[in-house]
Amino acid sequence: MFRNIPIATRSLLIVNIAAFFICVTLGGNTQQGFYLNNLLGLHFFMAADFHVYQLFTYMFMHGGWSHLFFNMFALWMFGRIVEQIWGPKKFLVFYLVCGLGAGLMQELAQFCSVYTQLYQSAPISIGKALQLMHQYSVQLNGLTTVGASGAVYGILLGFGMLFPEERIFIFPFPVPIKAKWFVIFYAAIELISAILSSGDGVAHVAHLGGMLFGYFLIRYWQKHPNRYFDQFNQDNFFVNMRNWQQRSSRKTRETRSQQETQWHYTESKPEEPQSDTQQKIDAILEKIRRSGYQSLTFEEKQMLFNHKN
Repeated sequence: MFRNIPIATRSLLIVNIAAFFICVTLGGNTQQGFYLNNLLGLHFFMAADFHVYQLFTYMFMHGGWSHLFFNMFALWMFGRIVEQIWGPKKFLVFYLVCGLGAGLMQELAQFCSVYTQLYQSAPISIGKALQLMHQYSVQLNGLTTVGASGAVYGILLGFGMLFPEERIFIFPFPVPIKAKWFVIFYAAIELISAILSSGDGVAHVAHLGGMLFGYFLIRYWQKHPNRYFDQFNQDNFFVNMRNWQQRSSRKTRETRSQQETQWHYTESKPEEPQSDTQQKIDAILEKIRRSGYQSLTFEEKQMLFNHKN
C-alpha cells in the first residue's frame, strides 16, 4: 500500500516521521520541548536563536504524536491525489511554498502580538519596539513554531480548487460535502480562531498563510504557464493512465493469442469489441483532452477514479 503512494508525498511522509522519531530519541524536557525542535523550529525573527534556515526546517518538526498523526493523515489523504494531477515536481514546489508562506505569516503575527503588548504598556514607535525586542531576544526564544500544518492546509486548498464539486466524507460532518465548502469551512474556522483564540498554542495564522500563499501560487500558474507547469500537466495523469490501459489491453490480447495457440484452436476468432465500461472511459478521457478535467460531471469523475482503482 505504501508503495502505491506517489513519490513526493511518500518522501514527505518519510521525512516528517523520521524527523519526529529523531526528536523523540534525542529527548527534551517539559519546559523547553524537544531539543531538535529548539534548533530547527521556527523562532521569532527577533529572538536570539532565530536562523533563516528555520523557515524551511520548521515544517518537518512536530510537537507530539497527535500533531504528527493528523498532519500526516491529511497529507496522505489529499496530497497523493493532488500529486497525481500535478506531478511530483510541481507538487513539491507547492508544498514548500505553502510551508514557507505559513512561516512568514506566523512571523508577522508574532511581531504584531509582541508590538501590541509593548504598546499597551507605553505607546512607542515601531523602531523603539524593535530595540526593546533586541534587548529581550533571549526571552523571545519561547516564541517557536513547528509543524507541517501550514503546508498541509495549502494542499487542502489545492484539492478544493482542483476538485471543487467532489464530495468528501470527513469528520465532523455527518454527510459528504463538496470540497469547496469543506475548504471554506476550515478557512473560516482558522480565521475566527486567529481572532478569538490567541494564546491557545495553535498557529492559526500560519494555517491561513499556507492557504493564502497556495491560492496565489495556483493563480500565478494559471496566468503564467511555462514549460514545466503548464495547463497540460494537469492532464498527464489521465494521459498516462490511458497509455497504461492500451498497453494492458494489448498485453491481454497477446496472452489470449498465446493461449489459443497453446490450446491448438484451429478456428480464428474475431477480436472482441471493447466493453461498455472501456468505451465510457475512453469517452471521458477524450473529453478531458478537449475541455479539461473541470468539464467532467461528478459521475464521470467517480467512474474514472473507480476504474483506475
